Amino acid sequence: MAPRASWKGYIKLSLVSCPVKMFPATTTSERITFNQLHKDTHNRINMKPVDPELGLVERSDLVKGYEYEDKQYVIIEDSDLEAVRIESSHTMNIEAFVDEDEVDVIYQDAPYYLAPDGAMAEETFIVLREAMRRSGKLAVARLVMSSRERVITIGARETGMFVTTLRNPNEVRGTAEYFGNIPVGKPDEEMLQLAEKLIEQKVKKFDPKDYEDRYEAALMAMIREKLKGHKPIIAQAPERGNVVNLMDALKASLSQSKPAAPSKAKAEPAAKPAAKKPTLKEAVEASKAVAGKTAARKKA
Repeated sequence: MAPRASWKGYIKLSLVSCPVKMFPATTTSERITFNQLHKDTHNRINMKPVDPELGLVERSDLVKGYEYEDKQYVIIEDSDLEAVRIESSHTMNIEAFVDEDEVDVIYQDAPYYLAPDGAMAEETFIVLREAMRRSGKLAVARLVMSSRERVITIGARETGMFVTTLRNPNEVRGTAEYFGNIPVGKPDEEMLQLAEKLIEQKVKKFDPKDYEDRYEAALMAMIREKLKGHKPIIAQAPERGNVVNLMDALKASLSQSKPAAPSKAKAEPAAKPAAKKPTLKEAVEASKAVAGKTAARKKA
């Protein structure tokens, strides 16, 4: 079954326009969700609209209302909404082009895929896509979705385009309330260098497949055990370690993060007991010893 477009219209650049269709780029259908059931009958509970005076009412009797004062509403009909038509109702009119890094991630909201609507639109679509790809720019436009105008960015992605709706500035909170009391002070240089080395040891290419939702996986494992009639095993949360000196913790972390050298010795026939994990003090001393040997080699 072909995916259903969530928006159809035109993308327009100056006098050039092209019919397009837009699709949600993400889905939540694979997330584990729960239904509300009655504890005795296990029947699914239906959420029905209730009027404080009339009791249960039909959904067909519901209308939209805007609260302009406390408990005072003006009724908005579908015809009223249809009458509010602006250019962006059916057109993505490109207003500007910007560098990708100029769009602060905090304003980025929902992602969508954009494709040409029909074979006749493909040539124009491809020209616009490749022009944006070569320039390395994002287009800024507007469109109306869910009865509101949204500012969007449009960029080239593979053989199609990628649209991101942006949050309105009044939806983004300022930082002063949250960061205002954090001191700007300069950190200790030695600790800063140790932290930078620790970062360097953990640098890798990002792949989202490496970061599965462990809670979701554990939740599904529990559900499968329940379906088999087994009592689920309760996983214990890891215990918090003792508070340690930051310098010692950084040095110990660096020592433990170093990759072990491959062993050339043949495997023993009998399994040896696992090596005892070094204490924080031992890790710090080992780190100092390695640093001393390195310094001695440089002097030699």
